[in-house]
Amino acid sequence: MNTVSVIGAGTMGAGIAQVSALAGYSVLLYDVADEVLAQSLDGIRTSIEKGVARGKTEPTVAEAAKQAIQTTTSLETAAQADLIIEAAPEKLALKREIFATLDAAAPAHAIFGSNTSSLSINALAGAVNRADRFLGVHFFNPAHIMKLVELIRGDFTSDETVTAVQEYIAKLGKTAVLCKDTPAFIVNRVARPFYGEAFRLLGENAADPATIDKLMRSIGFRMGPFELIDLIGCDVNLSVTQSVYDAYFQEPKYRPHPIQKRMVESGRLGRKTGHGFYEYET
Repeated sequence: MNTVSVIGAGTMGAGIAQVSALAGYSVLLYDVADEVLAQSLDGIRTSIEKGVARGKTEPTVAEAAKQAIQTTTSLETAAQADLIIEAAPEKLALKREIFATLDAAAPAHAIFGSNTSSLSINALAGAVNRADRFLGVHFFNPAHIMKLVELIRGDFTSDETVTAVQEYIAKLGKTAVLCKDTPAFIVNRVARPFYGEAFRLLGENAADPATIDKLMRSIGFRMGPFELIDLIGCDVNLSVTQSVYDAYFQEPKYRPHPIQKRMVESGRLGRKTGHGFYEYET
């Protein structure tokens, strides 16, 4: 495995592209518009340079990584890789459409991975004719820093596919945990009460976001729930919560909170918009 395509140049896609290039892979980054790709590539290069300044990345490695990332607005071109990781918005129909297009153009040996945080891997694999070479490859934000990666095995994923992607993750310097195709997999299912109870406290006026976050940090969490929501995006958090809620047939303990919906509808998505539960410089 030498070439990696990343489908989607948003926050997660950019992070996956960055860490793959730093590990020595040739990377092809896809998105629908050249301006999106240019902005993403600038962000990746800035992030790599920060690693050099902090002494975490050798200058020669950084320069090679910057040269290793190419961009394209053609899915057919992006399909020409050994490993193709989709990091598109969390919408089942959109992801299936993307994979169907990639499947028609990709070489037979190519492995497909989805960075979905909650959608069924089996449902996504149903869009392609290579379900044995399809699995979930779920990175966490920020992808170039967080060490854990969930590998989600579908019903038809082959042992060879799992082994190949495990080797890829190890080369990135990350830790892969293999899990079944269950709603929200491991981390996001475990995290639902972390967010859900915080929203209930806020909705009942028990405390404000800053107080709740401070309390959670005081017992050992690196970030409080509202700080973390602002980091990953209120829209992403709501999407995952809704997906888990639906996957468990509206189990009450997974129900989204009205505050989540209001935040998204008002455009207060967190760090990426400059406004969330806290204010940020943009």
